[in-house]
Amino acid sequence: MRKVSALLLASERRAISGLAGLYASRMLGLFMVLPVLALYADTLEGATPLLVGVALGVYGLTQAALQIPFGLLSDRIGRKRVIAMGLVIFALGSVVAALSDTMAGVIAGRALQGCGAVAAAIMALLADQTREEVRTAAMATIGLSIGVSFAIAMVLGPWLAAWAGLASVFWFTALLTLVGLLVLWRWVPAAPRRRRHRDVGMDRQQFKSVITRPDLWRLDVSIFALHLVLMAIFVAVPFRLLNAGVAIEYHGLAYLGIMALAFIAMVPLIIVAEKQQRMRLMCLLAIGAIVISLAGLGLSLSPGYWLFVWLFVFFTGFNLLEATLPSMLSKLAPAGAKGTAMGVYSTSQFLGAFLGGTLGGLLAHYGGLNAVFIGCAGLALCWWIAMWWMPTPPPLSSEVLALHDTQADALDVLMEHLADIAGVEDVMVVPEERLVYLKVNRQQLDQAALNRLMAPPKS
Repeated sequence: MRKVSALLLASERRAISGLAGLYASRMLGLFMVLPVLALYADTLEGATPLLVGVALGVYGLTQAALQIPFGLLSDRIGRKRVIAMGLVIFALGSVVAALSDTMAGVIAGRALQGCGAVAAAIMALLADQTREEVRTAAMATIGLSIGVSFAIAMVLGPWLAAWAGLASVFWFTALLTLVGLLVLWRWVPAAPRRRRHRDVGMDRQQFKSVITRPDLWRLDVSIFALHLVLMAIFVAVPFRLLNAGVAIEYHGLAYLGIMALAFIAMVPLIIVAEKQQRMRLMCLLAIGAIVISLAGLGLSLSPGYWLFVWLFVFFTGFNLLEATLPSMLSKLAPAGAKGTAMGVYSTSQFLGAFLGGTLGGLLAHYGGLNAVFIGCAGLALCWWIAMWWMPTPPPLSSEVLALHDTQADALDVLMEHLADIAGVEDVMVVPEERLVYLKVNRQQLDQAALNRLMAPPKS
């Protein structure tokens, strides 16, 4: 196999930085509303706890419905066109919400924001712009940018709202989106020929096999439950901070301290999960931390400072799961099916956000703030029980290799030889893409044998 430098090309650096920034700024706009909407809802006509919850999560419903169609549309008319169209829709939704003085208007704006479902198109464009050997690192950059945007949103949202009101959060989001359009057309390189990427995009032929696998279903249920709980509790958490004596203008500082400490606590746990192959244990530990923290928040039997302890425990578990669940999915997805598995996973996440906001609003409306936390703790306990029987994921990783001309003429023989190499666990050859998708155990992989087999013939 021909050695190719893993160093990023200049075009790849521009594509990764630009698209990661686009993705992060969009998620920043969605997340900034979480810590402030419940507090400022009384400035909106027709606001109730139920409608606050719907407004928090409704973007997830429209995004779940449209993310796959937008991704498929980008295969037909071009990635940049679809991304630009989605960003314009997202900006319009932000403007609708900013101009609204009713809760119904904010709900409509948030729903319209979700209609700008460009996540799949961004990932596909990133795959178009990067070589196979650097694509995994590029995708990891996107994931990191989402985590950073969430932490920033928890701090920036309360500061903006305290300074200039709830509408300023939506206006700032619209401004970010317009900057994103400039980045898309001026910074992100011109897209090369569009290709299908089974490690990124949805493959309808593999959809049935992916959704019927119990191990992948557990991960889909996990991300669904995680974002359900997250959206639900933000109907109540801002009021808990107020009751603990934290003024609205200082909520950003409170979240900053909590998120920073939770991130520091998460890092060694991720190292243990990856290096010592304790993914299942860390997953159960994180869900257990969420159960205990939600129960502690709901019982309200402790002094005010315990609020910060419980929120620290919750966000440590949340951050740990946000980091480990995609890694587990990558290990468990069949060769060449990671993109399809990720599409189902993302759809589950968005549906969880929608139902979580609605459920949190219902519980707050009919049972009060404590009911939100206790109800979510009960759901999280059921989730923990369901995950108890999950097997430990094997230490596998994905690899994508290019076919040369002589190999394309003897695919059956090539697949047999690949399957015989030590450490190769799964093989999928796609002639029309001229690619081979592998699942390999790097601890056992005979890299020299793989290099010899995939090397082009000497002229």
